[in-house]
Amino acid sequence: MVHFVGAGPGAVDLITVRGMELLKKADVVIYAGSLVNPALLEYVKPGCGIYNSAYMDLEEVIEVIKNSKGEVIRLHTGDPSLFGAVKEQMDILDKEGIEYDVVPGVSSMFAAAAALKAEYTLPGLSQSVIITRAEGRTKVPKGQELSSMAAHNATLVLFLSSGMAGKVSDELQEGGYSKDTAVAVVYKASWPEEQIIRTTVGSLKEDMESAGIFKTALIIVGDVLDHEYEYSKLYDKNFTTGYRAGKDRS
Repeated sequence: MVHFVGAGPGAVDLITVRGMELLKKADVVIYAGSLVNPALLEYVKPGCGIYNSAYMDLEEVIEVIKNSKGEVIRLHTGDPSLFGAVKEQMDILDKEGIEYDVVPGVSSMFAAAAALKAEYTLPGLSQSVIITRAEGRTKVPKGQELSSMAAHNATLVLFLSSGMAGKVSDELQEGGYSKDTAVAVVYKASWPEEQIIRTTVGSLKEDMESAGIFKTALIIVGDVLDHEYEYSKLYDKNFTTGYRAGKDRS
């Protein structure tokens, strides 16, 4: 049995209880060593086979899975469904007739919001969150370029883009964000070495270079980071819900 497990954003105690219990029972763990906190491997039992997929290609990962017995954990950073390259693995397991399941994890985008004490969706500012990345060596589909995503003026959460800060800044402005639009960069969210930079679209490249941040960081863009907003109707005393009547009956 293979379990694709979301390791969470980094902090050892932010893996789910289900993920932790599976790690304790694992006979083999294949973990994304470039991103997953190795301290999570302290949960595994003695004698568990451990493989770092940072040094492996897809075929090598599958070969380990096929030759393993017992419980196999494929440990991915954050939540496997976001930039996790899990679908290609699952498709091969389907063809091989190997049973698997998926355990969700806490994405780094949520750990970043927690670090910033921010809410991605604020009334009157943004009710949409776009999760995307800047185009690098891996292309993005036509129409999903960063400049096109920026045109929506929603909250943007950029993965895999911290090494392209200049390109990000240029494309955000091309798409319609002003150079003064608020940006937050969260390096290694929830790790002991977590670092936060608050900047603007226009100053993003300079500030990230000054901080020496070129990888393992999220870039969050949008007015939700520093603008006035409308209060939610959910707790408005004059707003009637299915659980309580508004006080202003007029």
